[in-house]
Amino acid sequence: MRRAIFPGSFDPLTNGHLDIIMRSSPLFDEIIIAVLNNPDKNPMFSVEERRDMISKLLPSTANGNCRLMVESFSGLTADFARERRATAIVRGIRAVSDYEYELRMALMNRRLEPNIETVFLMAAEEYSYVSSDLMKQVFRLGGRVEGLIPELVEEKMREKLS
Repeated sequence: MRRAIFPGSFDPLTNGHLDIIMRSSPLFDEIIIAVLNNPDKNPMFSVEERRDMISKLLPSTANGNCRLMVESFSGLTADFARERRATAIVRGIRAVSDYEYELRMALMNRRLEPNIETVFLMAAEEYSYVSSDLMKQVFRLGGRVEGLIPELVEEKMREKLS
């Protein structure tokens, strides 16, 4: 069983996140989309709201019959991966700045759990500038985010701001 986790805050989920999930799915039998509960951040959506939106947007299987699941966690990614018996951590990289951060995280995760590999996927060109923080900022200021976040997420963001 090749199981991976794809950890993140997903606040909000973007089409870039969905792209990484779908493109990584042929590589694994299962992918757990792991929603991070980070009390240091001020999220727009609760962990439960994020899990619910992601679950509604994911097919039960992806490319290559990969099973997709959504869970939440607190603490170290390496610990969560070990507890779920994952063999890999999937991460998306948009730019050189992401690579520098992700490299440090991958090396620390390897030190904590040497048997778990980190798999980097380059962001699709059309999402290479998309981040959750940028989407929230643009949305709050009245900018258009169609095509960058799923419709369901945009609807939920509208509800939050009204």
